[in-house]
Amino acid sequence: MKRHWYDYLWIWTILYFSLGFFNILFAWLGMIDFLVPLGFAIFGGNKLFCNHFCGRGQLCMKLGHELKYSRNKPTPAWLYSPWFRYGFLLFFLTMFGNMLFQTWLVGSRAASLRQSVTLFWTFQLPWHWAYTESSVPEWVAQFSFGFYSIMLTSFILGLVMMALYKPRTWCVFCPMGTMTQGICKLRCRKK
Repeated sequence: MKRHWYDYLWIWTILYFSLGFFNILFAWLGMIDFLVPLGFAIFGGNKLFCNHFCGRGQLCMKLGHELKYSRNKPTPAWLYSPWFRYGFLLFFLTMFGNMLFQTWLVGSRAASLRQSVTLFWTFQLPWHWAYTESSVPEWVAQFSFGFYSIMLTSFILGLVMMALYKPRTWCVFCPMGTMTQGICKLRCRKK
């Protein structure tokens, strides 16, 4: 089987989380994983990113399929259901909006910088080693902590789903995948 350059994008996922572990400002790189899939869907009308370029999906395949860390059980039908997928997307967007609101509060000096990563939108982990005073505004750092929290939480969810079910079970209800699919459907209706 011929390998392509994009078959190695799983390395990007490992690199992203490693860099963010040591310097939280690298969390901004995760915006690539937000903007590129939206760009493919909006301008190309396809889910090419999800199908070929998603490093997270590739890493789950590598761990689950190649290294056999997945039980490879069938994905429960309720995870495929529109009510769950769109409900999870709504929840995810609410958490993203809350993160932006917290960033705005720090930027407007109504709140102070919180140097913690929140896992599963509940558990705050101190993350002080990953940020030292720098020349960037505090809101930039606050966004980094919040965004890294969202990315790490969703990654852990993806790994748990990979271990329990099929390797790319996370992809079934991934918020980016649900959004890009919705955009593609809207584009098809307009044609």
